Amino acid sequence: MSDHTTDLADVRSKIDALDRDLLRLLNARASLAQAAARAKQAEHGPAAELFRPEREAQLLRDAARSNPGPLATADVQRILSEVVSACRALELPLAVAFLGPKGTFTEAATVKHFGHCIQPVPIATIDAVFREVESGNCDYGVVPVENSTEGVVNHTLDTFLHSSLCICGEVMVPIHHCLISACADLRDIQVIVSHQQSLAQCRKWLDKEFPGVTRESVSSNAEAVRRVVDLPSAAAIAGQIAAESYNLPVLRENIEDEPDNTTRFLVIGRQPVAASGDDKTSVTFSFSKNRPGGLFHAIEVFARRDINMTRIESRPSRTERWNYVFYVDFVGHLSDPRVGDVIAELQQRTDFMKILGSFPRAVYEETR
Repeated sequence: MSDHTTDLADVRSKIDALDRDLLRLLNARASLAQAAARAKQAEHGPAAELFRPEREAQLLRDAARSNPGPLATADVQRILSEVVSACRALELPLAVAFLGPKGTFTEAATVKHFGHCIQPVPIATIDAVFREVESGNCDYGVVPVENSTEGVVNHTLDTFLHSSLCICGEVMVPIHHCLISACADLRDIQVIVSHQQSLAQCRKWLDKEFPGVTRESVSSNAEAVRRVVDLPSAAAIAGQIAAESYNLPVLRENIEDEPDNTTRFLVIGRQPVAASGDDKTSVTFSFSKNRPGGLFHAIEVFARRDINMTRIESRPSRTERWNYVFYVDFVGHLSDPRVGDVIAELQQRTDFMKILGSFPRAVYEETR
């Protein structure tokens, strides 16, 4: 037996021992998670909140700070997220509604945030996702709110105005589009099907690779893949998860025009979230009448307290022509006295203000 063979056998033996240790530690962690759940229920009753978004965010941030490698931090966080998901499901298999159907990027965002050990519930519309959570049929919901290329998802923002739900988290998902088809020869493709935003995000690539080929817009990328299953002369633009869902081959990867194309999703729920140490707060406000300097007068309170605004959007109020509702995200949690002061001043300086929630900032964002 050569020295190399002996070395390999020794390495394999050590790997086997570590695998046994991992199995033992995973089950020990699961037992402690069960004990923690029983303690919460003993203190707060059956309605105790067993899912703690801020605790899970802290765990993943700690992993980022202490990971020595060689595993990539995003991979370590993904593994930890799945461990937490499996442990949580022993006591609380969360039902999570998402903008469906199956195979969409919203499903990918749902899995990224909650792990695979949940009851995923695909829902046809954003309004219906909100209703499923409001009614208690689902514990949480996931909806898209903005894309780095195509901008804000208006329907999501508008729905918050009349909903009792709060924002419990955010998820950033890099949008990598694939050309998906059963067609063996790209020259035989006669029509390309996708959601209108995906067609827009791949416009330059399509102009170069498929000039003159018909483009058809449908309700979602997953629906596009479903449509082309039995159409050998058609192709769909969608994500990898959709190709896997319908067992179709990916002919080209990463066909989006902007390599940093990313969609931000919001996690919505019925209960506010405690501070995680790195949080955002989202509010909406409006004025009953347009008045000079009204918006400046409102947002000046952030600059004066050195609080960073990360996003501001305006939407028609739908109550009066040319009147607008403003949506602002900023760094900080409602439990922070500085944030409390900002909220108090905003209430004085606006005619309507609503807190949409404080939530952990996106913990990690995968790259290409």
